[in-house]
Amino acid sequence: MSSLSICGRARVLGDDVNTDYIISSRRKKESLDPTQLRRFLLEDLDPAFAASVSQGDVLVAGNNFGCGSAMEVAVTVVMGAGIRAVVARSFSRTYWRNSVNNGLLLVVADTRAITEGMPLSLQLHGAQPELSVGWNPATRIECEPIADFTLAMLQAGGLIPYLRLHHKLA
Repeated sequence: MSSLSICGRARVLGDDVNTDYIISSRRKKESLDPTQLRRFLLEDLDPAFAASVSQGDVLVAGNNFGCGSAMEVAVTVVMGAGIRAVVARSFSRTYWRNSVNNGLLLVVADTRAITEGMPLSLQLHGAQPELSVGWNPATRIECEPIADFTLAMLQAGGLIPYLRLHHKLA
């Protein structure tokens, strides 16, 4: 993951999107299979949302994305829907940790200028993400760098693949 390129559209959410909005906790009783869970992504906010997700879409949110319970399925459903990255002004600590453990890229940036459906390009070459949004000319949005250890875990595919590869934490 030290080199990544995602081009798609912004799927914009607000502040304080909690894990029960990302996927209702009742759904994890049905299955833990991401290919099954994907259809329930954000269903309580917009029942048609999951079906509208396209390859390359990036979730864009405000502050405190992933707050609420620490259920890991809230990361699994995002990844199962084919979303490879979430960009937000801030993330809850537990959602951040679950994302890194499962290999989902989280990028911290000021997302206030991004609107629903805007073209978005996210490039990652090393620790510094580059985010461009909008039409010609695209606007660059500054992003916080990603820690080297986090990059290493993401590149391996998450915590378990990282441990299998390195047999220890860095």
